[in-house]
Amino acid sequence: MKLLLTSGGVTTPGIRAALVELLGRPVEESTALCIPTAMYGHPSVGAGEKVWEFVSGRSPNPMVELGWRSVGLLELTAVPTIDRERWEPALRAADALLVSGGDALYLAHWLRESGVADLLPELTDTVWMGLSAGSMVLTPRIGDDFVGWQPPAGEGDHTLGLVDFCICPHLAPDGEPGNSLAEAQAWAATIDHPAYAMDDRSAIVVADGETRVVSDGQWVRFEPGSAVSS
Repeated sequence: MKLLLTSGGVTTPGIRAALVELLGRPVEESTALCIPTAMYGHPSVGAGEKVWEFVSGRSPNPMVELGWRSVGLLELTAVPTIDRERWEPALRAADALLVSGGDALYLAHWLRESGVADLLPELTDTVWMGLSAGSMVLTPRIGDDFVGWQPPAGEGDHTLGLVDFCICPHLAPDGEPGNSLAEAQAWAATIDHPAYAMDDRSAIVVADGETRVVSDGQWVRFEPGSAVSS
């Protein structure tokens, strides 16, 4: 897949330009499938008003409301109860998957339970656009700081591992909502992988075997014992 891993959605012209580049056509000529499942697993998000705001394109994190030719909805918790031919064609036909924030472990669990996780490597022309937990779910681990909901199989912080780095979203100046640089550094010290902390004006693009950051804000890449910021 082609990945656009955001902290806050498509919040800048640069992030939108990266999306268009990955799609290979304007947003207005592309189709999308909205996946809000992660929101239900997070105590401060859903179910309720915030889920509706996201799927209706009224949230403060622009994804659904970008002007897509069409937008569908795929609820992963429903997928195991319906025949595969009723949902798989819609997944394969979408140009982009719009994966909301919420609880990353809850999302990882339902991606596996639904069978969607097994199909992701086959969707080579599809753009996965993640928001916060929707980005973190593709990493190897989220770190104990982000563990909330626990899967029935037991404790842990492991997610899908489709990329080889980890993500701390919502980097913010001290005293503002989000994660401070000091908190991100402490989190990174517990992660045995390269890791990025990024604010809501930043995103990570993964395509054609390359990884790059698109940012009008602040981001930091952590390696064992060091950090490089921009």
